[in-house]
Amino acid sequence: MRPAITTAIFRANLDDVPPPDRDRWLDVLLDLDEIPDDDPNLPRGCVPYLPCPVATVLEAVQRAHVTDADMFVDVGSGTGRTTFLVSLLTGAGCIGIEVQPALVAAARARAARLNLDRTRFVEGDAAEVLRLVDIGSVFFFYSPFGGDRLSRVLDDLEAIARTREIRVCCVHMPPLERSWLVRVPSTSVELDVYRSTLLDDAVSRRS
Repeated sequence: MRPAITTAIFRANLDDVPPPDRDRWLDVLLDLDEIPDDDPNLPRGCVPYLPCPVATVLEAVQRAHVTDADMFVDVGSGTGRTTFLVSLLTGAGCIGIEVQPALVAAARARAARLNLDRTRFVEGDAAEVLRLVDIGSVFFFYSPFGGDRLSRVLDDLEAIARTREIRVCCVHMPPLERSWLVRVPSTSVELDVYRSTLLDDAVSRRS
């Protein structure tokens, strides 16, 4: 087991890498050259594993103001690439949810090698298990699903948002039309970040 990488060291090394080279740099750092094949029996509505660009994750971290006080939940975490990036960059606690057992096993082994004790991975269909991850404060979606499955997940997130403010980051997804979510202003064409307002509304009603 290697010594834990500090966020300061990771940030300094990442800053030294030219932006066009950061995806390859991260893959080498995490030893992600070999990715297990997708499970041919994915549940209906789930999508195959597709890594999210580093630049997009960095923008999400910045706009959602992710810190080491957060619990970041990566919905459809695949090999853990985004989960590890956020953990190393911010020191936040991180949970990856992934339906494919081979990808979960690979991510867990990698977390152990990196000595990331605040990072763990849950095997299961996010539409079924996300409601159990009620300690999350930032939820990251990279084109995981839509339709009824997304509606069910948003219902689960609404229940969590009644206990704490949460932020929801969506990449390549249609707008989230929920009254309790407010979009953070941005000019990005691929990333939307929302914050919950349920606790704001509760405070207003008491005033």
